[in-house]
Amino acid sequence: MLAAGLAAAGLALGWWSDRPLAQPAGVLAPADPLQEPMESAAPWTYRNHRLTPLARFELRARVLGVERYRFDRAAELSPVDFALGWGPMSDSRILQDIAVTQRDRWYFWSAARLPIPPSEVANHSANMHLIPADDSVARRLLSARPGHLVALQGQLVRAEGQDGWRWISSLSRTDTGDGSCEVVWVESVHIADR
Repeated sequence: MLAAGLAAAGLALGWWSDRPLAQPAGVLAPADPLQEPMESAAPWTYRNHRLTPLARFELRARVLGVERYRFDRAAELSPVDFALGWGPMSDSRILQDIAVTQRDRWYFWSAARLPIPPSEVANHSANMHLIPADDSVARRLLSARPGHLVALQGQLVRAEGQDGWRWISSLSRTDTGDGSCEVVWVESVHIADR
């Protein structure tokens, strides 16, 4: 009986900690992500992968979705992807009509009635593969849930495994489809309810 009660409490806690946070109407993250080219930045090795910096990167955005990974090839580097929105894609009035899902390192959206043009959705949201620079950053990233506001700072990178595997960050916020995700070496993260 005690075991059943503990299991139920664990499931309830898991549901509670993963539920989306409600946010008020209005744009909560108005600015576009900032990206600056890297000049003569040296690559480094992380978990048997060569990481080559492509650009300095920072953003403040609303978490639209969180997907954790343990078993795919990229999980060696990135334990979590965030679907993030800024500008109109951080506004609850817009998001109430848009469904967001993630799977297999992709982010998908759908809407029965689209409140903004599809190009605005694409230009103000992205799926980001997050590589935490240390355990503290990893813990903070894994604690995020939809609705949180996050501020990330780090670098967009190219990752290359010793087995020939490669993952290259997009350098554009307006691309879509294969290769359009950002691969972010996250040096610092701040998560807030508002």
